[in-house]
Amino acid sequence: MGFFRKHVFFCTNRREAPDNCCANHRSEELQAYAKQRCKKLGLDGRGKVRINKAGCLDRCDEGPCLVVYPDEVWYTYVDERDIDEIIAEHLIGGRIVERLRLP
Repeated sequence: MGFFRKHVFFCTNRREAPDNCCANHRSEELQAYAKQRCKKLGLDGRGKVRINKAGCLDRCDEGPCLVVYPDEVWYTYVDERDIDEIIAEHLIGGRIVERLRLP
């Protein structure tokens, strides 16, 4: 096992209008929410889950995105409910949230 069991990267890239970017869809706020939520649930730390900001992940046209490693599963999301579902189902339960999964 690596240092972290799961590593989650949120794209927080900013682009000039009219280009699409994750930052225009609350990615920074929702990354901070996910980090705080994982900490509250005791999921953070060595051997557990790490929530990180990332620069451009080159998928901004598909909505805000995050990727979970080592699973290589990409997600989009809209709000805290979506983040809670990804945490509960994928990070805790090990089940991919198909309705939010990006191809």
